[in-house]
Amino acid sequence: MTVRSGPIYESRVFVDPDAIGDYDAWFEDRVIRSRHDAGVVDVACFSIGPDDQGRAGRVCQFTLEDDEALERFVDEGATNIEAAALERFGEQISWQERILREDRFRELPAGEMPECLNCGAHLRGQYCGNCGQRGSSKLISLWELIRDAFGDLFELDSRLWRTLVPLIIRPGRLTHDYLQGRRARYMPPFRMYLVLSLLFFLVAFFDPRETFGIFFEPQTQEEKDAEQQREAAGKQREANEIAEKVRRDLAEEGIIVGAGNLSIPEGEDSESGLNIRIDGEGPAEADCQIDEFNINGPEWLKRRLTPERLVHICEEMKKDNGRQFLSNLYDNLPLALIVLLPIMAFVLKALYPLSRRYYVEHLLFFVHFHAFAFLILTLQILLGRVNSMLPTPEAIGILVIIAASFYVPVYLFIAMRRVYGQGRLITTAKYAILTLAYLAGLTVTMIGAVTMAAFSVGA
Repeated sequence: MTVRSGPIYESRVFVDPDAIGDYDAWFEDRVIRSRHDAGVVDVACFSIGPDDQGRAGRVCQFTLEDDEALERFVDEGATNIEAAALERFGEQISWQERILREDRFRELPAGEMPECLNCGAHLRGQYCGNCGQRGSSKLISLWELIRDAFGDLFELDSRLWRTLVPLIIRPGRLTHDYLQGRRARYMPPFRMYLVLSLLFFLVAFFDPRETFGIFFEPQTQEEKDAEQQREAAGKQREANEIAEKVRRDLAEEGIIVGAGNLSIPEGEDSESGLNIRIDGEGPAEADCQIDEFNINGPEWLKRRLTPERLVHICEEMKKDNGRQFLSNLYDNLPLALIVLLPIMAFVLKALYPLSRRYYVEHLLFFVHFHAFAFLILTLQILLGRVNSMLPTPEAIGILVIIAASFYVPVYLFIAMRRVYGQGRLITTAKYAILTLAYLAGLTVTMIGAVTMAAFSVGA
């Protein structure tokens, strides 16, 4: 027989001796108010011994009715109390929290306790505490095999949905819970990042007609010609708009672009977007001649950036109009974004030098943020495609996509506040620095991806 009380949220705080009086008075008021929160059964606070730095210890345990009340309290009451405490007392306190559950099992003689069929350990519940296998010994059915294969996708209480929902609507919640030790209910962070990044690149760059062409009815030549003409007209129009904007910008700077215009000549294959030509007295035919080439840099870079190699790359890109280059670039983008993660973790480490957090904790923050960004981008692409197929106003889909784009920077700010617990003013300053550093890091990694893609052409 098992007796269980409701879950207990415990906060453990160590306070500098010169601030303990103010903290006790401030926290007592917070405790009195929290007693009236929905789902709070009891609150018990007491003192504990000092830590190794001589700071006074305080423990407060909030007993909740059930897991739903616990989730609500962690999201609202506890998070607000922690953020307010760190904002008021700053580095004078350190805050820890954990969830406690009281389980008192009826003691049985060891010989009467069932054993795990996998590892032989004594069972005290439905699952083995040593290896995690279920205690049931019945044979599995076909339905159980199917449920094991797709359970995480279709069960609303699975780890997949318990991870994706807070990832989207509760900024910083996954990182905060993971650092507090609440990890079993969620997907592992790096696995989630890899799954969502793979999903994004599949949705963004996967063309089912190329891979599963046998399942599509072939188009007639007239349909192919009409589709190519529509695509060419659209690309021609977009390219000319870009060229006209460039021409106006150059004119404003006092730069003369030949005696003609800057455009993409009609009839050219503009699929890759790499055919922009500057027209002067006559069409200027691009070549790959490199004159007076000289680079200042380390010796290893000079050996790689030789004129002969650059000419070879240029000629290879001209052969297929840059398609291989773009293909290589798409392949390099996931690696570039993975390289960006540790760079940004160093930036966070520099922005929060007194947070007493390890480097890997800052890295975890950006793993979750990038996973969220991949998920939002995937949903935006899918929404755009679905909106183009349905008879709904195009403006609705555009507005939703724009709103989702604005949600990304807001999400980052809220996540920083929840995970690091600082006030709005100082978080805003660090947010601005982090945003600039992120744009700089993204630019550097993208330049690296472009360079690798170019030197992979014709290699």
